[in-house]
Amino acid sequence: MELFNNLIYGFSVALSLQNLIYCFIGVFLGTLIGVLPGIGPLATIAMLLPITFNVPPVSALIMLAGIYYGAQYGGSTTAILVNLPGETSAVVTCIDGHQMARQGRAGPALAIAAIGSFFAGTVTTMIIAMFGPPIAEMALKFGAPEYFSLMLLGLVMAAVLAHGDMVKALAMVAMGLMLGIVGTDVNSGMARYSFGFSELTDGIGFVVIAVGVFAVGEIVSNLGETEVHRLMTSKVTHLFPTKEDLKQSIGPIMRGTVLGSFFGVLPGTGPAIASFSSYMVEKKMARDPSRFGKGAIEGVAGPESANNADAQCKFIPTLTLGIPASAVMALMLGALTIQGIAPGPQVMTSKPDLFWGLIASMWIGNAMLVVLNLPLVGMWVQLLKIPYRWLFPSIIMFCAVGNYSINNSAMDLYLVGIMGILGYILVKLECPPAPLILGFVLGPLMEENLRRALLISRGDPTVFFTRPISLAFMIASAAILFTMIMPSIRKRKIEAYEGGGGGGP
Repeated sequence: MELFNNLIYGFSVALSLQNLIYCFIGVFLGTLIGVLPGIGPLATIAMLLPITFNVPPVSALIMLAGIYYGAQYGGSTTAILVNLPGETSAVVTCIDGHQMARQGRAGPALAIAAIGSFFAGTVTTMIIAMFGPPIAEMALKFGAPEYFSLMLLGLVMAAVLAHGDMVKALAMVAMGLMLGIVGTDVNSGMARYSFGFSELTDGIGFVVIAVGVFAVGEIVSNLGETEVHRLMTSKVTHLFPTKEDLKQSIGPIMRGTVLGSFFGVLPGTGPAIASFSSYMVEKKMARDPSRFGKGAIEGVAGPESANNADAQCKFIPTLTLGIPASAVMALMLGALTIQGIAPGPQVMTSKPDLFWGLIASMWIGNAMLVVLNLPLVGMWVQLLKIPYRWLFPSIIMFCAVGNYSINNSAMDLYLVGIMGILGYILVKLECPPAPLILGFVLGPLMEENLRRALLISRGDPTVFFTRPISLAFMIASAAILFTMIMPSIRKRKIEAYEGGGGGGP
């Protein structure tokens, strides 16, 4: 009954005119950047963070969330129609989705992708509503040792599950931690690693890191790649799937939702690995596996459900524990911090309008996406005609203006440029940048809880191993590191990410 009352309260918040407008803006932008290859939700949310200063917290989070799960919808449209995935998670959809389009069945493929995504989004939103409060209530009992151990576990998982070499990912976590401690020491008040620049005594801004590494770095990297233009020669007809299509898709949609929900709560994984896992499950369970790769509708239904379920379940650890499960969720926590809201389990009790309004907005946003994606297919495909080199100057200008407007500081622009160069170098060295932002966000929190735990224990480090919950997190971190060092496990991980299109968090 309490859950029902909370959801009613959430809908009363989400259905306000202001929040409906921001929800629509979010899902529209999400679909747009999902269609356009090379931008992605991470770079878009990073660019839009400065705007959230002047937007109410609930509206800002609703918009940013809409961009994230909306991008999963948009990526499937061009993957099916022109074999050009706008999102890494849509790479798997290309395999059978585009084959269906070539056979004149683009309409059913798009419809099943939308239906699967809507179903997964609806189910996972209910999961968040049901399991969010109990997890947050449990987290309120955590002390400093438990929080430190939990954050350590999150960073370890982010490193070992990230795309690419694990050693590089761990190095990115360390770099993020080092960038996070730049500024003034909380206990002593002394400046650390500011190198004599007064602008750095308050630390490096979260927006500076996010925009520089993800937005600017990604844009510069994309400019070095050859542009490919592939357009549909025929119109999309017969949009509604047949009864046989629906019958074949029900099982994959449900299994994809379960798989996506599982991967969604794991820190460090991205929708790409969830969609690839779903595709492999459907192929192994099929009576005739040879159909896959030749236009099997199950190869669209399962992965599309999985990537949307994964995207939305990422909000569970983010909202209940204050631990970002991916780089995008780290940006969400950054948006909360910008608004002066301390992320963690207390958000649910101190800001119920934020938590329940966001959950209700996910249902509304998923419904908007179904309406947006199917009738506007032609418009989305026409956007692919715009050369990327025409888009990037306006994007760079938007990044510069947004960052300067935060503190009116030219130093921030210099730092964005430096971080942009760093982001470009990381891409070229095949170092996953996502663990860096997770380390940057969690670094100051980890340091604070480490110091608090040691103060309480009077400098005794065994406090992390004498408390049962903290000990469990420590053992889990060590076990995950040990497991991923094993050659067979590492090989299987690399094969999974290569098959899933190289998607990372």
